[in-house]
Amino acid sequence: MVKCVGLLRSKLSKIALLVATLFSMAIIVGQPVGAQELSQSHLDAAKKAISVTNATAKLNDILPTAALRLAGRLISNRPDIEAQISEIVNETALELAPRRGDLQKEVASIYGRIFTEEELSAISIFFATDTGQKFLNELPLVVREVEKASRVWGTGVNRDLVQTVRKKLKAANLE
Repeated sequence: MVKCVGLLRSKLSKIALLVATLFSMAIIVGQPVGAQELSQSHLDAAKKAISVTNATAKLNDILPTAALRLAGRLISNRPDIEAQISEIVNETALELAPRRGDLQKEVASIYGRIFTEEELSAISIFFATDTGQKFLNELPLVVREVEKASRVWGTGVNRDLVQTVRKKLKAANLE
């Protein structure tokens, strides 16, 4: 176990060194890490890939969830004005809703920095197909099934590891 932890620390140290080196190189070159001017066509390709994959759908819940939590907190302190609190919170949330576009632009920029315009086009083409849509629709099920299979497999491997090590320790008169 100690050896495994040491190997893990060694690998993490190498990764940290690599990140520090890349960051230093970016500073030397004079450009911030990840900074790059994206063409409009590149951003459009990113927006299309985001749209086809429905990648930002979960982000739609941020403002309504925040409003609901805030209303709940305020109402718990002043239940006598619940209707007014709800009205004000809902009105304010609707006023802030247009800012969702800013997040969409930021996500498009992130996609644009990570993927080339050609890659984004390929992503859009694939995920616009029936197979791509099926992949997106079935992905949550696939993830759940893989997690379940890995837990079962891990339990079995752990059991076998413990049993085999105990046998070997016993055989070596080390128990």
